[in-house]
Amino acid sequence: MATVCVPLAKGFEEIEAVSLIDVMRRGGIEVIVAGVNETLVTGANGITIQADTDIKNVVAEDLDMVVLPGGWDGTHVLAEDPTVQSLLKEMRAKEKIVGAICAAPFALKAAGVLSEHYTCYPSVEEQIGKEGYTDKQKVVIDGNVMTSRGPGTALCFGLAIVRKLVGEQTYQELKAGLLADYCD
Repeated sequence: MATVCVPLAKGFEEIEAVSLIDVMRRGGIEVIVAGVNETLVTGANGITIQADTDIKNVVAEDLDMVVLPGGWDGTHVLAEDPTVQSLLKEMRAKEKIVGAICAAPFALKAAGVLSEHYTCYPSVEEQIGKEGYTDKQKVVIDGNVMTSRGPGTALCFGLAIVRKLVGEQTYQELKAGLLADYCD
């Protein structure tokens, strides 16, 4: 079974975090929700989620992927937190998958792990760098880096992760069950 860590920092985007966690778990992926600096983490819109563990307890060797939800406040914490940044760099060094949605590709860029081709929330590319940015795809996969645009593409991003880590059959079954035909 694939294992994915979703770090949550204060100010995370709730739709993205919950959609990703839900879709990946439905797809048979073990999801570890890791709090950054707190166990009860409050999102950008006042929804609080209890993390499974602290980010300091997460070990890259045990993971197949780390995926970051957006939300500007949470993204800035992820971009500045030494544990998160170290984990992202270690994942890259081990040739494992990293991903981010919405504003969070900014945190991948801070770690030096963002690939050449990516997408993000409109206007965030101005903070990251416009070279390699596209707004033509819901999900961009460039090597071992996966990125997506924002809350409206969160289901598609979760499904793309399931496709990559679990396989086409589970992806197709889950996509049909979620009525997510718009994700292709």
